[in-house]
Amino acid sequence: MGYETIHPLKKVPALRDEKGTLADSSVICAYLDRAYPDPQLYPSDPYLYGRALWFEEYGDTGLVAVIGLQIFRERVIAPSMMGRPTDDALVQKALDEGVPPLFNYLESQVKDGEFLCGSFSIADIGICTQLLSYRYSGYEPDPKRWPKFAAYAERVFARPSFQERLREEAGFARAN
Repeated sequence: MGYETIHPLKKVPALRDEKGTLADSSVICAYLDRAYPDPQLYPSDPYLYGRALWFEEYGDTGLVAVIGLQIFRERVIAPSMMGRPTDDALVQKALDEGVPPLFNYLESQVKDGEFLCGSFSIADIGICTQLLSYRYSGYEPDPKRWPKFAAYAERVFARPSFQERLREEAGFARAN
């Protein structure tokens, strides 16, 4: 029995519990929000709900395409799991050309001292889980270039749920 029995597209993540199997991060988050509604991950206000879904998608597509596939895969996955060296030219191109428009947009969306949809939500999880991959690759948003976005990321990373994850993954981060 292969992984495709859990996720037919053979992607990560997938979740299996006593009720069955679910695939895709957005689907899993929606399920968890319904199964464990405290704290609520999705805003109840219709506009903020739509905004939260947008940022979750922005993380899943825009950020993953650059941070996940061009930076994290090359800096972390290639040498540790694929047995090949990092393609430094690809990483540098992603840093120079791919990251700036993504972070410029996020800088324009963040308000001082707030989360993306007012209170902490799936929007912040969708964006900042990708920033963890960026961090594990050896990078942080430049606070001189993106001051609001860098401060926002630190607010999210300071939350107990992210602090717990950072402690759990500290060995992984040091190894890379």
